[in-house]
Amino acid sequence: MTESVQDAREFWEQFYGGDERVWSGRVNAQLAEVTADLAPGRALDLGCGEGADAVWLAEDGWEVLAVDVSANALDRARAAAAQRDVLFRIRFERHDLSVSFPDGRFDLVSAQFLHSPARLDRETVLRRAAAAVAVGGRLLIVDHGAPPPGAEEHARDHHFAGVDEVLASLNLEPGNWERIRAEQSRRQDTGRDGQPATWIDNVILLRRTG
Repeated sequence: MTESVQDAREFWEQFYGGDERVWSGRVNAQLAEVTADLAPGRALDLGCGEGADAVWLAEDGWEVLAVDVSANALDRARAAAAQRDVLFRIRFERHDLSVSFPDGRFDLVSAQFLHSPARLDRETVLRRAAAAVAVGGRLLIVDHGAPPPGAEEHARDHHFAGVDEVLASLNLEPGNWERIRAEQSRRQDTGRDGQPATWIDNVILLRRTG
């Protein structure tokens, strides 16, 4: 998790370059919970990876723009969308978010675990994410609040920002945002070794009011 100057595209192409699926294929739990009572609209999925969140949103009726730095990841996400027959609801774009950002305004902007061992200007990316939220829309940021269970040593040495630190870094316009949720959350899931484990997440949900 320690940020380096390694090229982000190179790192993530290698990360998604193998034959096996990297992630579980399940929607992120916090995203499913947050959107359960929302009317579908336009959603932006930042760092979509293999597409589980984008596919889940599309199946729920959202029009999704799914973004990743890795062409390999986007190919996997397209294949998942085609398999679930929701490709017509998802548009895919390749962006190194530290360099470029998708155009448009969205009813939901989702940034799930935007941590990277390679170069990532996280503060700038999250500020751009906030700027992409339409009036009345929501920004959902879910971060690791502590090293993931079974994480490697370099991840255990990484500084994981707290909720207040993430909120302060957004530099939001006063009076234009409603804080719906901003807390550290614990959830039970399997660790990287396949054993039951407790994960600690920062969950930030904001609604743009003006």
